[in-house]
Amino acid sequence: MSFRNRILLSVILLFGFFPSLYATYIFIPMDQTQTNHLKAYGIAYWVLGYNVDMYWMVNYRGGSFMFKHNKEFETECVLRGVSYQLITDAQSTTLIAEVSDPNVNMDAIKLEKAPKIAVYSPPSKQPWDDAVTLVLTYAEIPYDIIYDEEVIGGKLPLYDWLHLHHEDFTGQYGKFWAAFRNADWYIEQVRASEAMSKKLGFSKVSLLKLQVALKIRDFVSGGGYLFAMCSATDSYDIALAAQGVDICDAVFDGDPMDPNAQQKLDFSRTFAFTQFTLSRNPYEYEYSNIDNTNLRNVPKNLDYFTLFEFSAKSDIIPTLLTQNHETVIKGFMGQTTAFNTNTIKKNVIIMGENQAANEARYIHGEYGKGFWTFYGGHDPEDYQHLVGDPPTDLVLHPNSAGYRLILNNILFPAAKKKKQKT
Repeated sequence: MSFRNRILLSVILLFGFFPSLYATYIFIPMDQTQTNHLKAYGIAYWVLGYNVDMYWMVNYRGGSFMFKHNKEFETECVLRGVSYQLITDAQSTTLIAEVSDPNVNMDAIKLEKAPKIAVYSPPSKQPWDDAVTLVLTYAEIPYDIIYDEEVIGGKLPLYDWLHLHHEDFTGQYGKFWAAFRNADWYIEQVRASEAMSKKLGFSKVSLLKLQVALKIRDFVSGGGYLFAMCSATDSYDIALAAQGVDICDAVFDGDPMDPNAQQKLDFSRTFAFTQFTLSRNPYEYEYSNIDNTNLRNVPKNLDYFTLFEFSAKSDIIPTLLTQNHETVIKGFMGQTTAFNTNTIKKNVIIMGENQAANEARYIHGEYGKGFWTFYGGHDPEDYQHLVGDPPTDLVLHPNSAGYRLILNNILFPAAKKKKQKT
């Protein structure tokens, strides 16, 4: 072998065995090649804490991430089982130029400070009781638990992003009365809720929950980010519409429901829903006709919803929120499974729907200076979660497309804002 060829072979071997010495960026693909999509979000969130340049490559290989390289970041990817590639500064520049081309439906969005996350949830709940706390724990993304006392006490402004656990903001205890009124857990839930209401100076649980809902409304109006799933979506809007109106039957609060409650609803106060009809029957496991659960006729093998495609250049917010390696997502049920499109306000962005069933599964909108996202269903990897069912093990679902939609919302507040198309 000639001296020149020996030198060339040495260079090749050097690059092959020590690529991190020459890399300036770590690229995390989020397409089908990624071994653990959910942990990848945790890496992105963790790296943001180090104040390095990071980009969300919108619509490029499933919404990939790219950030400045250092050995600690690379080691963490290995430890968490996240697929990654090492690229040079020149390659990163070329990639940003490629996705920024006005002729392609892609973009490079710079991510800034990691959002401070709060989950509104009863302290007694376990992380696996709720899909969001479950995936935050699995992805190793830190969050604080807050509840009525913290919200009433004015703690919401300390956070950037708020998730609502499967709460009932109407004061009807999830309308579990008919099936579970004699169950120990239901009796304890009522006792604890009434005790908290009394402690905070409210005569009824419904009045406490309304005040919590108004505090959350003000949090969003002031620039906060709200994410809710299942019954926390429709019960929240119902509470806002029913301010000053008793919509609870006597079995829930000791006195009868206002007979004119339906006529007194004010839909101008809600985030997402309008012209809905309340369920007045305490035996019915339903709040209103917002939820499509009792109206749908979709067999499990055909239960899917489709994500819409948005413009990465002009509709960046819904584009970020729908980033995925799949566009057709497995359906899953909950107390609030999906949203009847006839009850959705015209200015709401529908990001995922089952058109045949006339239902939206994933919707988004703005309120004041802030944003909200509602996601129907209980657990993206548990088709019909029942009371007492075992928790989902996300080790078995590291590439869950349904869970990815939750995590898109986690990182959304970190994105450097661009002016939205009007």
